[in-house]
Amino acid sequence: MKLSDFDYDLPEALIATRPVRPRSAARLLVAQGKGITDAHVGDLPDWLRPGDRLVLNDTRVIPARLSGVRRRTGAQGQTEARIEATLLEPRADGTWSAMIKPLKKLALGEVVIFSDSLSATLEGKQDGLALLRFNLLGDDFDAALAEAGAMPLPPYIAARRPADAADKDDYQTVWARHSGAVAAPTASLHFDDALLAALAAKGVEFTHVTLHVGAGTFLPVKVDDVTTHKMHAEWGEVTPEAAAQIAATRAAGGRIIPVGTTALRLIESAAQASGAIAPWRGETDIFIYPGFRFRVTDALMTNFHLPKSTLMMLVAALIGQGRLRQIYTHAVGAEYRFFSYGDASLLIPD
Repeated sequence: MKLSDFDYDLPEALIATRPVRPRSAARLLVAQGKGITDAHVGDLPDWLRPGDRLVLNDTRVIPARLSGVRRRTGAQGQTEARIEATLLEPRADGTWSAMIKPLKKLALGEVVIFSDSLSATLEGKQDGLALLRFNLLGDDFDAALAEAGAMPLPPYIAARRPADAADKDDYQTVWARHSGAVAAPTASLHFDDALLAALAAKGVEFTHVTLHVGAGTFLPVKVDDVTTHKMHAEWGEVTPEAAAQIAATRAAGGRIIPVGTTALRLIESAAQASGAIAPWRGETDIFIYPGFRFRVTDALMTNFHLPKSTLMMLVAALIGQGRLRQIYTHAVGAEYRFFSYGDASLLIPD
């Protein structure tokens, strides 16, 4: 299984840099059985059945991108250097791992000032990453970060425009609850209150799980034999209540449909040990590619993914590589909008 098996040609003009409004006005490619239908996300209730259960990732994206100044006093007086930081995850010792540019301009023990209230000291360097200790904790830290930080837009958007105030709403789901992600569960960005109400009226049920999406979701696959790729680990939780809801739906004959690959990876992680969905909490580095045995998932709602990405491999595992190529050829030809702020697909295997 080669990396080139998951490649496709995408015109740059199809990469979305802003979402459509309202959220549910995005287009929806429905691949059911052998057919493909062009619809809109607002039509989702027409494609689901009473008793189906959508699994929603309730992680909350933090404004993890920070811009600051390092000041240094020497024989030539005071000098300054601009420092850009992207927070990755908190560590047990109270520090944060972060990507720093340029890391070489920051020495151990030096302080970066991000705002009047927020600063951080470099306490270590590990595998090209920085270990930062901030001057604030808890709610004070959250409030200062919300004021100083920007949303960590994916590289293919950030290269085209900077994050702005609109992204603080656009790059967050309407049900976001538990802070910790540095990338959004983007299929969920298409939902608004009106759509959720319409789905509930149809008899569709909802379960919330948490997977804190890491920056590793954007890392490229660098091996030609994809089966040797090592996934990054992300923290997640399936509560006892969530596991019981999913199990009850399966027992009643309803379909389990994760909204997004993050929710799918989490519930399949929770099911791998026991063979059925069960409460689960911890880090998962599950890698889903063709040949994977799905234990919980019946269908998937997801956006369109980067060529040669692990997410393309996950989708191929669910619907087949030939079907994947057919769907993406259709999506490009029909000029769907791609990636995080793009359109969505509903994939219902035979």
